[in-house]
Amino acid sequence: MILPTKHIRSDRALIGVGGQVLDVLQEPMTVSRLWDKIRARRSVEASYPVIDYRWFVLALDLLYTIRAVDLERGLIHKAER
Repeated sequence: MILPTKHIRSDRALIGVGGQVLDVLQEPMTVSRLWDKIRARRSVEASYPVIDYRWFVLALDLLYTIRAVDLERGLIHKAER
């Protein structure tokens, strides 16, 4: 689920979705704006399967757990290193 396996492709694994989130997150965004951007990006690129909102939230949880993103005043942003 977190990492790709023979049953979960890398673009569907949480680490892959999290990578896309970090790529899209060039400026602080609300969760809904970030979700809209991820959905739009995945719908345009045919190689990426559609994911549901729960999978997106799990990817955000993973990124928050590994301290890759922070939430401040309702905006998600990349964590400072």
